[in-house]
Amino acid sequence: MVARKASTPKRRLPGFGFIGDIIGELRKVTWPTRQEAIRLTVMVLIVCAVVGVILALLDYGFGRLIQDVILKR
Repeated sequence: MVARKASTPKRRLPGFGFIGDIIGELRKVTWPTRQEAIRLTVMVLIVCAVVGVILALLDYGFGRLIQDVILKR
């Protein structure tokens, strides 16, 4: 049998080991293609616009309701 030399773990500076962990995790990420990123960005903008319009209409409607029913102006 051949005796193997025990490998020593790499020394890391205290507080900076997380940078290597971050790089390792970023290598595992499946990045979207340019076309996918553009499509998803447009989709998010459309959904935000639709939700904004719905909220604006609800705000206007409740504002009118408060003025007409409760404040009776």
